[in-house]
Amino acid sequence: MMKSAVFLDRDGTLIEDRHYLHKPEEVVIFPGAVHALARLLDAGYELFMVTNQSGVGRGYFTMADVENVHAHLTRELARDGVRLTKIYTAPEAPDQPGRGRKPSPQFLFDAREEFGIDLASSYMIGDKGIDLECGLNAGVHKSILVRTGYGLKAEAKCGANPHPHIIADDLAAAADWILAQPPRKGSTPQPTK
Repeated sequence: MMKSAVFLDRDGTLIEDRHYLHKPEEVVIFPGAVHALARLLDAGYELFMVTNQSGVGRGYFTMADVENVHAHLTRELARDGVRLTKIYTAPEAPDQPGRGRKPSPQFLFDAREEFGIDLASSYMIGDKGIDLECGLNAGVHKSILVRTGYGLKAEAKCGANPHPHIIADDLAAAADWILAQPPRKGSTPQPTK
């Protein structure tokens, strides 16, 4: 049976957006985010982070800087038993050709192939329109816009009808919504506890 997953944006969704963040000491995880991820893991979801880091392509910092931030974030999450199956990073600037830069769904397709993920029973969570588009382009069950980071601005662009997306206050509320959904036919999360 294929697995269900939750794909997460990084800046503005999981951690505070610090404008070209590239130092581990600048990482601030949103309150309630780690517990939300732990609940998703316990329900059997695989967790992936999908992030655009155009600061690399713009020459503001290096891929090694990004990897140091991710190593720090991984350690912080691990303190509470949370692990990400994989982190996908698109280092290109917006005007550079790139394989996985959101809204491209390529990294979600990669996860499907590498880890046996059923995208139709999976979710994408982010704070920007490109995150929602990425999920839509990949065929996930729902893309969820959080109001943290740039989310309020993105919500204003959605207007009164955000369909086909869901809007949640933060990552914890997005997890609550996902966990309240009935299992999807064909592939369901496999609880770890």
